[in-house]
Amino acid sequence: MKNPASTARIEGLDTLRALAVILVVLHHYVLFVSRADTFGWVGRIGWIGVDLFFALSGYLIGNQIFAAMRAPRDFSLARFYGRRALRTLPVFYVMLAIYYVSPWFRAGLELPPLWRFLTFTQNIKLAPGTAFSHAWSLCIEEQFYLVLPALALAIAQLRASLRWGWGAIAAVIVAGMLVRAYTWQELVVDHPHGSRNYYQYIYYSTLCRFDELVAGVALALLKNFHPRQWRTLTSSGNLAGGAGMAVAGLAIWLFLDERQGFGVTVFGYPLLALGFSLLIVAALSRKSLLRSMRVPGAASMALWSYAIYLTHKQVCILAAPVLKEHGYGAGSPVAICAMLALSVLSGWVLYRCVERPFMAVRGRYLPTNFKPL
Repeated sequence: MKNPASTARIEGLDTLRALAVILVVLHHYVLFVSRADTFGWVGRIGWIGVDLFFALSGYLIGNQIFAAMRAPRDFSLARFYGRRALRTLPVFYVMLAIYYVSPWFRAGLELPPLWRFLTFTQNIKLAPGTAFSHAWSLCIEEQFYLVLPALALAIAQLRASLRWGWGAIAAVIVAGMLVRAYTWQELVVDHPHGSRNYYQYIYYSTLCRFDELVAGVALALLKNFHPRQWRTLTSSGNLAGGAGMAVAGLAIWLFLDERQGFGVTVFGYPLLALGFSLLIVAALSRKSLLRSMRVPGAASMALWSYAIYLTHKQVCILAAPVLKEHGYGAGSPVAICAMLALSVLSGWVLYRCVERPFMAVRGRYLPTNFKPL
């Protein structure tokens, strides 16, 4: 069977996607396995891999929708949702079933009610440290997939100008900043449960974490409806990449300095969004180093990244005590290499056995987002 994901890929985007999953895996290793400064500042800041995933998803999904809307054929909302469902839900449901069927797999962690996962509302007031807690980001992405195409089509049906689209993007970013500012003042500063509230009401909150998704959508809007400006922007890919690293680096430094401070809470996420957006521009620019550079293994890691994201945390949690019994603590090079290898292997198995077959089904029955001729 031909690999349904074997169509032409952009290596720069694969590099960014591989970087994103590596950062998340290292961060979760520090947070849930070693509980020590195992990878230095990289492990502490690795949570930004989720934000990089958000920016990539915003661009890729936005580009699909806007390109389809500009095409002579009719865009089908039902087919879009069907294609998204076949892409994201089968592997998620398999992992969800494993968590609920196997108490051993949960390793004693409390599991939120099933309906929270099935309705993709698990991220709302999520208690940190629960089983399958990292599915919060998937909930936000699924909410985004539900809202964006419907909103785009509504604006198009109203025959509204592009200003409405740009206005909506600006409004979401500003609203996110205002909500974070208000929530921080009310529930974080001088609050006895301020740190816990930060995660429950800001870090996991949909309204507070749309920045990177919306920034990716802005890139897609620029590409599809402002071609002259897009050509100008992508003509200096290395400059965009350098600027992206500088801006993202500034945001990282601010978050490392005081992650839950007021200023970085309000402005740090938009700053990350800008930095990652510039890196995506560099990845899409034909003459940029990021696009032309081939990183060994990056394409495979990018292909398996979603499955790795779903499996890695619990695989490491379960493997750590076994390795410790054999004399390899979580901070030892042997344990680190073994658990990172298991993370990749488990993701590959899930991809090969579940994700890839369903992608083949999608390719056969829902090959495009257009209505049938």
